[in-house]
Amino acid sequence: MPDVFTPEKRSEVMSRIRTRDTKPELIVRSMLHRLGYRFTVNGPKNRQLPGRPDIVLPKFDTVIFVNGCFWHGHEHCELFRLPKTRTEWWKKKLEENRRRDELKQTELVLLGWNIVTIWECTLKNTSNRMWLLERIPRLIR
Repeated sequence: MPDVFTPEKRSEVMSRIRTRDTKPELIVRSMLHRLGYRFTVNGPKNRQLPGRPDIVLPKFDTVIFVNGCFWHGHEHCELFRLPKTRTEWWKKKLEENRRRDELKQTELVLLGWNIVTIWECTLKNTSNRMWLLERIPRLIR
C-alpha cells in the first residue's frame, strides 16, 4: 500500500515529532520533582553519556530513559503497532533502534550507571502513574 502523503507532506509530518520535552518525559520529571529528586535534563552528563539519557540523577548514579512504545518497539504493548505501509523498512528500523538501545545500556552499565527505563504506556492512566510513583524510589536506589 503506498503512502497516503506526498514525500513533502510526510517530511513535514515527521519533522514535528519531538525528541525532547515530550509529554511522557514531562510527566516523569514532574514525578521525580514531586518526590524531591534533583536531576539534569540538558546537562553535560546527559550529552556525554552513551545513549544520551533523558534524565540523569548524578547523586544516585542513575539514568532514566523515557521510551515511546512505537519508536522503541515495545513488544506486546497496545501502543505499538507495526505500520501497514513499508512494513519491512519499519521492521528493520525498529530492530536497529532496539539493538542500539541494548548496546548503549550495556555501555552505561559498564560505566557503573543504574538504568531505569520507563515506557510511554506506563504513563497513560492514573492508576499506572500511581504505581510508578510508588516504585520510583526503589528503581533509583
